[in-house]
Amino acid sequence: MGLFRYLIQYRFRDMGELIRNEKKLPLGCDNDLKGKTAVISGTTSGIGLETARLFASKGADLVCLNRNLQKSEKLEKELVGLYGCTIRTIQADFSSLTQTKKCVHELLNMKTPIDILIHNSGVYHTKRAYSEDGIEMVFHVNHLAPFCLNYLLREKLLDENRARIIYVNSEGHRFALAGVHLNDLDWRWHRYSGLKSYGAAKTAQLLTMIKFRDYFSNSRITINAMHPGNVKSNIGENNGKLYRMIKRKLILSTAKDPLISAQALYYLSAADEVKYVSGRFFNLTTPERPAPHGRDNSRVDMVWEKSLELCRLL
Repeated sequence: MGLFRYLIQYRFRDMGELIRNEKKLPLGCDNDLKGKTAVISGTTSGIGLETARLFASKGADLVCLNRNLQKSEKLEKELVGLYGCTIRTIQADFSSLTQTKKCVHELLNMKTPIDILIHNSGVYHTKRAYSEDGIEMVFHVNHLAPFCLNYLLREKLLDENRARIIYVNSEGHRFALAGVHLNDLDWRWHRYSGLKSYGAAKTAQLLTMIKFRDYFSNSRITINAMHPGNVKSNIGENNGKLYRMIKRKLILSTAKDPLISAQALYYLSAADEVKYVSGRFFNLTTPERPAPHGRDNSRVDMVWEKSLELCRLL
């Protein structure tokens, strides 16, 4: 029933725009980030790494949320040596609710305000897996972890009244054609696939973004989501040889430099043109309509409540 409801809402015009937008480059921004603090997750490779480098080169102070402490320390030395920036690492494994909440505790105790919060960490699994909390891994890392951070940081962010929050989302949300199966988030009754689980997590991200947008509506805080394009990254490298071979031949062969995604994140973080824009989905820097199931207002509260329940925040 849900699948049919969403399918009849699809418009060929939206799909045409999607195809055209894939060929566009991100808009540029001349503003710097001197005196601003950017909190970025997953900065040891791919999009996050290039974003950290770009933001540091533009004068930002960085707080990197990473699982691998050694790789993060290497990045710290590189960026301090190149740009003399202020940078620190908070170690966090976002497949753990305990570690996610510990990370939040450290962010809450920071004396400096958060100007930019970029949720970049993500995983992709071709086979069903579960976190230590018993939650399907892709949904946990891609949706619940950033949701938990936003929710627990909300009062701090309101007090500081300045943050631009950005999800590294994906056109992959379109693969969850039936939306989010709230009664089967562990995929016991529905056939699991990497594309569907990834799409469901990104769809949940978009739906709860609507609620966060409304929560912050009377402030200067904005929250948006961005599709980073097909760029070279390590996501999915945890999967088997067949997937890695397909990725190399069909995905990475046409993939672009992750710096392109970093430039889009910079524009959304610094440009005056989007200073008051909130609750939008961007293909790099081009506004775009999400799939019908990613903007279904009738599902927002249900996904929100389920997210609170799974994060043990009720």
